[in-house]
Parts: sequence; C-alpha cells; structure tokens
Amino acid sequence: MGRGDEIVAVTGATGRLGARLALRLAAEGARQRLVGRDPARMPRLPDGGRLPEAQEAVIGSYADGEGLRRAFDGATTVFLVSGREGPDRVAQHRAVVDAAVAAGVERVVYTSFAGAAPDAVFTFARDHWATEEHVRASGLRWTFLRDNLYHHALTLFVGPDGVIRGPAGEGRVASVSHDDVADVATAVLLDERARRHDGRVYELTGPEALTLAEVAEVLTSVTGRPVRYEPETLEEAYASRSGYDVGPQVVEGWVTSYTAIAAGELAHVSDDVEHLVGRPARSLARWLDDYPDQWAHLAR
Repeated sequence: MGRGDEIVAVTGATGRLGARLALRLAAEGARQRLVGRDPARMPRLPDGGRLPEAQEAVIGSYADGEGLRRAFDGATTVFLVSGREGPDRVAQHRAVVDAAVAAGVERVVYTSFAGAAPDAVFTFARDHWATEEHVRASGLRWTFLRDNLYHHALTLFVGPDGVIRGPAGEGRVASVSHDDVADVATAVLLDERARRHDGRVYELTGPEALTLAEVAEVLTSVTGRPVRYEPETLEEAYASRSGYDVGPQVVEGWVTSYTAIAAGELAHVSDDVEHLVGRPARSLARWLDDYPDQWAHLAR
C-alpha cells in the first residue's frame, strides 16, 4: 500500500491539537478520517486543488469501543490524542488501542507526556506510561510523542488576581506549543520512510526551560498584565483547589504538575522538534506574540 492509499484516523479532531493536525494533513493532500464527539466542532478543511474532503466519524467517547472500531475501519494509522484527565482515562486509552487492533490498523502515533514512567511525580504521566505499555503489547507499530506542558496551559496557571500559585519551587518547565507538536506529528505520519519512526520516543519541548517566576515575567512583558509567581506548600496547594467540582484524582494531577516541575521532571530541553521539522521550536514569548487570542482571558 502506497502513501496515497493510506488513511490516517485523527482522534480528538475537535481539540486544539487534533484540529491543527487535520489542517496540516489536508494541506499535504493526505487522506484522513476525523474522529470526534461533536460533529459541529469538526475542523472545516479547505476545498479544491489537492485538498481532499475529510471523512468524519462521530463517537460517543473513547469508551465507545464499537464506535471506535467502525471509525478506524480501513485506516492504516491512528493518531491517538490522549483523553481528558479522570479515573477511567487509562481504560479509555486501552479501548482506543484495542479498537485499532480489531479494525486492522497497522500503526498508532500516541501523544504521551514528558517523563512518562510508573513512578513519575506527575500522576497523569503515570497514566501515559500505562497507555504506552498497552500500545507496546498490542502488536501495533508505534511512535510516542512525549509532549511537555503546553504554552497555553501556562496561561491557565494564572489566577484571576494575576498570580501563579503552586508548589513548583525554583524548578523549570520546557513548555511547547500545540503548533510544534502538530508539525512533528505531520512529519512523522507522512514521512515516506515512516518505519524509521517505529519504536521511537520523541521528547517535544520548547527551546528553553523557565521557572514559573520567569514564566510570569514573560507573561507580564508580552501581555502587559502584571503576573507574578507565589510558591505554595503542598498543604496550601490542595486547600486552594479543594473547592473545584472535580474528583480527588484530578486535583492530585493538578498539584503534582507543579511538584513535577519542582522535581526537575519537566526541565529537559530536547532538539527533537528542530530535528523532525527543520526549524527551532517556538518559545513561550513567540507563541504569546503569535496568538494574542489565546491569552485574552488574562486581560479580563
């Protein structure tokens, strides 16, 4: 089967990463199937020329095994965007992988997380490791894209009072943009020598690792909104997040994203973005400058 005959099934097609990838694949003339829960939010791809009309598959959720199997029918590769954080996240990821196997898919490219390990400080990174292990055991060809925190996520760390609070100490985070991850995914998915990516783990980071105090300085400089960082103790971090209507597992994930920074688990700066797409990764400052709509909430 040649590349022109292959179909890439893009999960999470209505999200920030999946939608960006869908547009890039369309621009390259790739055949794809967009998989998501809300047809109204599927990305609108350009028509005409060599840009094909994308097929769409609507599923109830990642727990919808039969719906996923139908969505993947005829696909060669599945791009698996990790699901929402929650107690059943790993089970849902496994359901996606199992559906891909049942549908006869050959390869999965999975968006994992930096430092994925069974004993990672960041509890959600443990979920990613468990998913990786299931993919390894599935018999599918695989590539893992271990993303650092997204630049956009750092803007959400800022409270209504302009303060970033968390137990991150003086640790550093090498955050990355959604665009860079989408560009890497496009390169990996459409590489004529795709098998050279089989069994590879890529660490996707920005070009620098910043402390949260330095993140606050960058946010202040670019947005004009005064932002500062105030370290919290673990007790303070859990107390300040206790009022949210989420389960304890999600709160633990929120808090340990900061303690993982403190432990140095997110400080590694990789050149995998530059190696795979031929240009340097975008810094937080450049991303903020390019996407003012993404931090508009800071001005409110």
